[in-house]
Amino acid sequence: MFNQYNLEEIRDRARASFIGLAVGDALGATVEFMTSTEIAAQYGTFRDIIGGGWLRLKPGLVTDDTEMALCIARAIIRSQTWSMDAVAENFAAWLKGRPVDCGDTCRKGIRRYMVHGTLEAPPNQWDAGNGAAMRLLPAALFSLPDGQRMNKYILEQAHITHNNPVSDAACICLGSMIHLALMGASKSRLRREADGLVARFPTFAFEPYRGLATGYVVDTMQTVFHWFFRGKNFEDCLVGTVNQGADADTTGAICGMLAGAYYGMEGIPGRWIKKMDKSVIAEIEQVTDKLIAACPLGGF
Repeated sequence: MFNQYNLEEIRDRARASFIGLAVGDALGATVEFMTSTEIAAQYGTFRDIIGGGWLRLKPGLVTDDTEMALCIARAIIRSQTWSMDAVAENFAAWLKGRPVDCGDTCRKGIRRYMVHGTLEAPPNQWDAGNGAAMRLLPAALFSLPDGQRMNKYILEQAHITHNNPVSDAACICLGSMIHLALMGASKSRLRREADGLVARFPTFAFEPYRGLATGYVVDTMQTVFHWFFRGKNFEDCLVGTVNQGADADTTGAICGMLAGAYYGMEGIPGRWIKKMDKSVIAEIEQVTDKLIAACPLGGF
């Protein structure tokens, strides 16, 4: 079904998706919690990886979005299978290491695991943040192209911290769009997937765009959808997204993983990759290749 050329293209898109996540995280972290008006007043259009921001990061450093995704990737590779115990243990070790940032819902869920050993948070109407969506990429890569397996992995990792139907719906839609983009689907096909989410959950409607980019997963996905479908290239998509401000590291990370899967490595500006922490990029390249080699598609 898949010849060698296609598999190489998929590896390229997978690398671009994970690197795109990290690039979007590092770019957006500078303007996180700023308003779009404040960004415009200070930078005009913000488009360079310069660090700083409220976390006072060095240029090219990443936050919890990339770090939690790497926790999942490492767990899969070390276990050579999908192991929720391994994922949760990596989250716990990461939190104990005093990361530069961690969202409240993620922190609460990880601490629950550390104290009680529970791998699933209780359902909570208030846990519709974007923390489960921002880190799901390794689950999508490891399941490619099996949609049922993807749904299982994505929801299990989500429910360690976020057990909410709105978060679940966003995660499943995002994972499906990443699978489609990795396999070379058109933007019109990806748009049908987003429209399907809106049909099931009208709260995700992004036309007209409301301009909200908060940590609420609905605002996050509306922002990502708006700028991804408007953008003419990777840079367009990402610059538009992070210039909305608010939870810009996470909207940037999610848009970066989606746009990276769609545009591939050649679409990511070299000036951004050069600014990134080299050890992060090296690990991302290594784990991405291993995840694709181990996924159902990798066996063809």
